Order: sequence, then C-alpha cells, then structure tokens
Amino acid sequence: MSITKTHRRTRAQESSGAIERIYITMRHLFNRGFYKPMGVSGETLRESLLILRPEIYGSIAEEKIELLGLIYVMDRLPYGIEECRFINLTSDEGYKNSHFKPIIPEKRRRNCYRIDSEQMNIEVTRGRSEIYDVLTHLTFLYIESHKIMKQVMINDEGDLIRDWKKLEEAVLQKETLNQNQKEIALTHTANFLGRTFEEVLDVYDEFACPEDENRFLKIIYYLGKGAIAEYLHDKKRLITFSPVLRERLGHHIHGERWAHNIKEVMHNHDLLQRPIHIISANMHSVMNTLFAHEALKSQLKNKEELAVYELLSKPDNEKLRQKVTKEATSRGMMYLKDESGTNIDVQIFDMAKAGENSFNLSQTSEEQSDKPVILVMDYAFGEQAYETMDELLKPFKVGGERLFFNVESISIMGKAGILSGGKGDIMIPTAHIFEGTADNYPFKNKLRKEQFEGEGVNVCQGAMITVLGTSLQNRDILKFFHESTWNVIGLEMEGAHYQKAIQSASKIRGSVNPNLKVHYAYYASDNPLETGSTLASGGLGTTGVKPTYLITRKILEQILSPVVKQVK
Repeated sequence: MSITKTHRRTRAQESSGAIERIYITMRHLFNRGFYKPMGVSGETLRESLLILRPEIYGSIAEEKIELLGLIYVMDRLPYGIEECRFINLTSDEGYKNSHFKPIIPEKRRRNCYRIDSEQMNIEVTRGRSEIYDVLTHLTFLYIESHKIMKQVMINDEGDLIRDWKKLEEAVLQKETLNQNQKEIALTHTANFLGRTFEEVLDVYDEFACPEDENRFLKIIYYLGKGAIAEYLHDKKRLITFSPVLRERLGHHIHGERWAHNIKEVMHNHDLLQRPIHIISANMHSVMNTLFAHEALKSQLKNKEELAVYELLSKPDNEKLRQKVTKEATSRGMMYLKDESGTNIDVQIFDMAKAGENSFNLSQTSEEQSDKPVILVMDYAFGEQAYETMDELLKPFKVGGERLFFNVESISIMGKAGILSGGKGDIMIPTAHIFEGTADNYPFKNKLRKEQFEGEGVNVCQGAMITVLGTSLQNRDILKFFHESTWNVIGLEMEGAHYQKAIQSASKIRGSVNPNLKVHYAYYASDNPLETGSTLASGGLGTTGVKPTYLITRKILEQILSPVVKQVK
C-alpha cells in the first residue's frame, strides 16, 4: 500500500516560482521583439506579478488603485508615458543628435524621447536589469489602468460614470485649475479610485513636476483612457524592442567604451602604474570628505563634521558644492562626465597633488610616484555592475603592448534594503548570494562591524542577497532568506555582479593583483519587511548623510592611513 503525501507550497515557494516565470517570460518577449502587455502575450507576466504581489507595488492585487506604488513608478518612467500607446525600447541609436528633446525620469538616469503623441522611446544602455525594471513598472502601470477602467465603466457599451466625465473636463480644460476646481476634480477622482479625499490630496503634490502641477489628474485620466480604448476598441498598447537593442544586449558595448575612456585618461596622466583604489559610490561623499573642510573653513568655523555634510546635501546649497568641487579640482581631481551611454560618471583623485590637509589622518610616506590614485565611479545598475567592472579591470592596450592596472583595492558603497534594522543603519556583508541561481560569492571584507563601534549607528554583519530587481521583492521570500540558515541581513542589486567581475579578473584572468583588498558596506534605504518602510514610502532625506559619510571615512582610512594598512 502506497501513501501519497501532498505537499502544500508555501507563499515563499509560490513567490519564488512567480519571479522565475517573470524573468523567463521577459527574456522570451525580448527575443520575440514585441508584445501587448494587456493581451494574450502579456498574460503570464501579469498573472505572475499578481501572484508575487511585490511590496513596492502595495495593493496591486486589490480593487483600489495603489497610490504610493504609482508615485514610485512614475518617478522612474518618463514624463508623459501614460499618454503613449506604443513604447519602444531602443539602444543608443543616435536620438541625441535629433530634434527630439531627451526626457530624463526623476529617479532613473535614462534618456527617453517622445516621438509623437502616441509613441515613447526609452533608451536602454545599462543591460538586462534596466529592461526588467522598465517592463515590471509598465506591467504594474497597465494593471492599475484596467482597475481604473473597471471602476468608471457602467456597462460594456461604453457608458461612463459621472465622476469620470468630471475628471475628463478638468484634465482637458485649457486654463489652469484654481483651488476650487482642483478640489472638485480630486473629489470625483477619489470616488472611483476607492480612496478618501484626504488620501488623494496627500499624494497630489508628490506627482507634481515642473512641467505640470496637475500631473496626478492627468496620469489617472490617461491611464484609464488607454484601458478603455483597449477594452472597447481593441486598441492594445504595444511594447517593442528595437533590432539594434536585441543585437547589442550582453556585448558590453557601452561598458567597453566607458572603461577605455577612463584608462586612456589615466595613461595620458601616467597614473596606470600608481597604486589604484577603485570606489563605487556617489559623486560627492569622497570629494567632500577629502576637501570640504579645507574649501569651506572660512564659512563653517566650529561646525561639526556631520553638520557640514548635511549642509552640502541640501538642494539650495549649490554654491557651497561648487566651491568644494573647485577646491578638489585644484588639488588633482579630474571629473570624467560619461559620454559612453553607461550613465556612470567618474572622478579620479591624484593623492600626490591633494596636499597634506586634504584628509585629517596621517598621510602615507611613499614617494610621489607611489602615492595612491582613487577612482570613484558612480553607481551601476544591476547587471551593469559586472559589465563595467569587468571591462575596467582588463589591461589597457597601447599599440601592441598590454598595460595592466595596478589595482590595490576595490570598495563598494551603496544603498540597500535591510531585513534586521531600519533606515540609516549600516550593513557589512560577508558574502553575496545571487537570487534565482545557485551562485554565491563569499569574500574577505576588510571592513568589519567592530570598526564602526561607538559611532552612534546601528551596524549588522552577515550575508546579503543580490536580487534581480528591487521592484519584484515580496515579504515571503525576504522573510525566508532572513529567518532560514541563510541568515541574510539585506538585499541589493549589484554586489554579486561586482564580485563575479572581481574574482574573474583576480583569480582567473590574472589581470589584477589576486590579493587585492575589497571593502563592502551599505546603508539602509528601506526595510521591505516592515509595513510603510519600503522604497515607495519615500527617500532617506538627511537620515542617509551620517551612514554615507561614516562608510566613506572608513574606506578612506583603509586606503590613506598607514596605521590601518598594517592591520591584517
């Protein structure tokens, strides 16, 4: 007699399966070249996203529209995309030389072009992760649009509710809405969105932009209008991938060009054979840590170090930031604005020219030719981290000769989601686990938890998971990784990709020192396990200033202080 034991899948297993189907489907659709997101071809993608119910998309599986998730998505998509029926993903195909004005989303560095009233082109130069990011956001957007459509249609003949008609009047009105008209429109909009007037009023300003303060009303109207046209007139929205993008993807075209430009500049300034320290970070923390106090000493007397950095982080202090930049440039900093399409700018600091007062630690006593060179690269995006780091660590070819990079250390600092703390905390990884694969990358991190003791910041240490996309994470999967023997402390998008490139260059290709030092540290931007603490709940504000500069200082101590260098 055989006994069959049925196994009920957990939510974490269902969610993991949904993520796998999403990525397989997106690759299939990309290879196919086009698909209709709300048609049969997009069905698997929609169903999987609804099963997954990512934290960042909030109430995506409910009838009411998700407002915070909508803010998050619209900040990362180009202005006016809700009006477009045709979305075309392209490579860098020369549109910058056309009359089309580039549209750059508020929270994503990508060039987009409005071709006509119906078509938006989105330029993809940062690899597959960028495609996944765009497609998941668009899928969320179109699911929400059909939720609007179901609320405003009375019957299948196309009769619409009065609330919708009043919204339409407000949006199509040529004159600017006064306060009374705005609140009337919001009242009608709240009715069919299943939200209170207070809720829509709270998010109204979050959607506003320089182009249009009434953007929220237009987004809701054009999303609903597009869904109604799909349902009644079969005018399906269409996403296409240009042949050039499909041909170029995965070939490191932009990363190779980016790395060559950097190495050419360094070769021309005789820096390639100097001790080189690569830091992946933002474009301000290293420069400010090195030069802010010297540049601003007359204005900022007796101010604490953290107060100086908080002051520099405020949007209205551009003149102070320019003064620091001028000081840094006069002391050997070179700024390389990206022209390769990677959207990764670079700063090169020649510490032989920096002067004794640039960092209030003991300076190294090497000869000028042995002084360190610090190369700061702006943040990569997902898989782009592998492309850029892999190309950067390759030898530089001059004529028939190969010149090897004298890399002594690589430091990665960035934002990440935390699973055992809150916003502003610091995470020190001991390994990176690559989600959806059997790949994991343990490494010896030269930054350790005890180095941050007494600094007034909560610090945790352990493994981190490199996710395929922040917009696809759900609580069940993250809870499993956190509470199981994996003991994961946080999630981010680039760590495993960087480690793959570093280990390939140092352990396999031999193009850099096999014993180079690595420093990894992240500061928490959100906790996706806590309700109201996801990325969709808003930015860090000044909360991120202290951990950002604390991590920067610890990395620079490792690079510049001879005392720290002797610690094994």
